[in-house]
Amino acid sequence: MNEKAYIDILTEELIPAMGCTEPIALAYAAAKAREVLGELPTKVCVGASGSIIKNVKSVIVPNTNHLKGIEAAVAAGIIAGMADKELEVIADISKDKIEKISEFLSNDCIEVYCIEDGCTFEIELKVEGNNGTAYIRIANYHTNIVEIKKNDEVIYGKNTSVDSNDDNLTDRSLLNMKDIYEFAMNVDISKLYNLIKMQIDYNMAIAKEGLNGDYGANIGKVLLKCEGDTVRVRAKAYAAAGSDARMNGCELPVIINSGSGNQGITCTCPVVVYGLELGVSEEKLYRALILSNLTAIYQKSGIGRLSAYCGAVSAGAAAGAGIAYLNGGGYKEVIHTVVNALAIVSGMVCDGAKASCAAKIALAVDAGILGYEMYKCGQQFYSGDGIVAKGPDATIKNVGLLGKDGMKETNQTIINMMMGITEK
Repeated sequence: MNEKAYIDILTEELIPAMGCTEPIALAYAAAKAREVLGELPTKVCVGASGSIIKNVKSVIVPNTNHLKGIEAAVAAGIIAGMADKELEVIADISKDKIEKISEFLSNDCIEVYCIEDGCTFEIELKVEGNNGTAYIRIANYHTNIVEIKKNDEVIYGKNTSVDSNDDNLTDRSLLNMKDIYEFAMNVDISKLYNLIKMQIDYNMAIAKEGLNGDYGANIGKVLLKCEGDTVRVRAKAYAAAGSDARMNGCELPVIINSGSGNQGITCTCPVVVYGLELGVSEEKLYRALILSNLTAIYQKSGIGRLSAYCGAVSAGAAAGAGIAYLNGGGYKEVIHTVVNALAIVSGMVCDGAKASCAAKIALAVDAGILGYEMYKCGQQFYSGDGIVAKGPDATIKNVGLLGKDGMKETNQTIINMMMGITEK
């Protein structure tokens, strides 16, 4: 196990973001384009891969007075974005800027098209002003700018491979369940204390806001009202409520995991709820969260940032691992929890960011808890049971193949449905 690499992976993945990360990536690209251009553009041409379009179509862009869609995200970035804040690019917008965003949209100067045959995660944005042009291209993950042009001259560029999850990031192939568990149990907590504390503070705050406010379908509230106030229900409800708020206009930031705020919330809140219920020490809670986060990152490293495979499944299984450890489980309990959970809900599709993500999160967390309870009661799924293979790493590899390769056609079909394209 390479301790430094594992710390670097967590540092790269657990970063703050406000709003759904795909529209925020568009706002980031737009803010950077205006910065390079040096003036307010008069024309904007933005291309996005189908998976980006899928995840932006139905979600509210924060600080825009509840606007939705690619045009809203791009306009917010151009008018009020601060590119140096990356995924918090539109976190601070004044009322007058919100009005100017609407005014800019009314000019009908933004053209949108779908990038065909590119990366699964790809954004290219060209702006024109009175004195020139600027171009930004992002590929493979949300802040990975791979090319910048001004007046058609390349002023920044770097090599990128199609659909590589790890451009300029620490090698994710180092991850495996045994090393993840050993790292979580033995790392000096002080090296990650501030990072994990921020994740707890941010993600529990938005979960509480989701339970107190009126967001989306209010899945968190529904769970507590209809299923009762038990620790298992609270674990699901807090995770769902965080998504309720985040998908529906809440302007609180979250700490993401694998490029997703929903996955960051799902890795965090159920584990914290169980930690509070069990009265564990701060150190044990932090170790559980390290275990949960790395388990989610490991699963997603094989699937990719965006696919037709719902990321809540990976995060729910990861939360189950953290909960198993908090309840006194060791390595065997943890890995069987993950495998059982994946056997239960793998195959749940991602049809974009929207209110129903909260309900999917609740189901994924429930599967994670059930996965632990199965093993605790002497039950488990075995190699050969569907996609389950011998050992956690082989099963996670199968899930990666399912999500990245097996569901490509499914992803395109979902995108076509959402764009109103009738298949022949």
